Amino acid sequence: MSIKIITDSTSDISQKQASEFGITVLPLRVIFTEGEYSDGIDLLNEDFYKKLVQAEKLPTTSQLTPDQYLPYFEEAKKNKDTVIVITLSSKLSGTYQSAVIAKDICDYDDIHIIDSLTVTLGLQILVRIAVDMVTKGYPAKDIINEIETTKHKIRLFALVESLEYLKKGGRLSSVGALAGTILNIKPIIEVINGEVGVAGKSRGMSGAFGKLIKLIESTGGIDFTKYYCVGYSGSMDNMNQFLDYAGSTLEVEKRITSPIGSVVGTHAGPGVCGIAFCVK
Repeated sequence: MSIKIITDSTSDISQKQASEFGITVLPLRVIFTEGEYSDGIDLLNEDFYKKLVQAEKLPTTSQLTPDQYLPYFEEAKKNKDTVIVITLSSKLSGTYQSAVIAKDICDYDDIHIIDSLTVTLGLQILVRIAVDMVTKGYPAKDIINEIETTKHKIRLFALVESLEYLKKGGRLSSVGALAGTILNIKPIIEVINGEVGVAGKSRGMSGAFGKLIKLIESTGGIDFTKYYCVGYSGSMDNMNQFLDYAGSTLEVEKRITSPIGSVVGTHAGPGVCGIAFCVK
């Protein structure tokens, strides 16, 4: 009997990392006009962003199905293992609901499904906390309580090159998207209470970096005793410039840097610089 952690590919934990962590990362699908791909498995990040920029029609994404969860749930039931599933926000995808349905089909009580209320870098932080607690031998009850508590402290901000992708993908209104197309305005989006909104905007990149620091400070600041995650989509340039700009205000000890994968990248586009952290 052991504790099994399952998450999805919007955590942007690679299959190689999943193997190192001893967890399962189930892939969502990315659908281009010429074919479907499993996120992080048969479509690597660099290939995805090349395809995205060249695509005449934006790809779409599809949630996990109950059938993708079921074999793992059935195996856990057979072995009397405890399963902790941490999904992307239920307000952004039906993936959480698919896990709930799969649990009902499996009819096994020791499956615990957590709606992270976040995605990408924020989801990755929660999964890494769970992995660390499993490694240190914490009981499942303590791990579940920690994740359920910590998820309400996670904040995620992302400086995006353009709101066009979010608008086309139906994740943001046209009014919100319009603001970003005028006068070199750089929008900053946030995920709060499981939903995507515009947190602020600024003219030019250095102005946007300053705005991003102010937004972080307005939350009460980063709890540097926990992981925080800085990420990028496509190119690392904007992320590296932001890290240079932020300098010593961002302690490095608990920092993770992570690519943002194809499912989130479909909606956010290339050139994103994101940061997720637990508030103090």
